[in-house]
This record gives sequence, C-alpha cells and structure tokens, in this order.
Amino acid sequence: MIQPSNVFKDNLAQLPAIGDIDHIDLVDGQGAVVASIENQPGKQGSVAVYNYLQQAFGTLNAAAAEHGLAVFAEHTADARNRPGAHPNVDRLLAIVAGGEALRIDVVAKA
Repeated sequence: MIQPSNVFKDNLAQLPAIGDIDHIDLVDGQGAVVASIENQPGKQGSVAVYNYLQQAFGTLNAAAAEHGLAVFAEHTADARNRPGAHPNVDRLLAIVAGGEALRIDVVAKA
C-alpha cells in the first residue's frame, strides 16, 4: 500500500498502470452497476485510483474510501468545497460518511 503525499500527481506515479483497463464498474449490494468510470482522458486518474483500491482492499468500504481520499490529495479538498465537481471523489466521501460499500469490477479491454 502506498503512503499518499498531499500531491495527486505524485500519488498517481506510484499506482499500477491502467493501459489494459477499459472501464471500472462500481456495483452495489443488489448487483446493480451504480457507476462506470471509462478509461479516457479526464477520468484516467480516477480509473488508476479505483483500480488501486480494488487491488489493495478488494472492495470499496469505508477504509478503502478513506485511503482513496488521501490518494486524491488536493482534489479531496476541492471536492469538499465544490460538491459535484469531482463525482468520483464525492462517491468516496459518501462512503466514508456511512454510505453503502461497493464492489469494484475492473473490466479489461477486449
């Protein structure tokens, strides 16, 4: 597990490569996909963080979400100040606040 710094770019450099990932699905306890994060520009940082959280924790529970917020670094503070600006950080904040844990399904490119 990495020791996150307070700079997202530095944290990203420590995460596993995501070149073979098509997208990540977040699945609730009933098996419904509640969100998908495509591996495309503007979302690749989130794909890298969620992929890492899946590898490190196996599920997106409160402990994983708390660690993910540390990895997102300065984006976490911005998300707290501007709800909706960073939906993939908002999701972690909601889980830390008591929201339902989610399964992280990493979908490889075909």
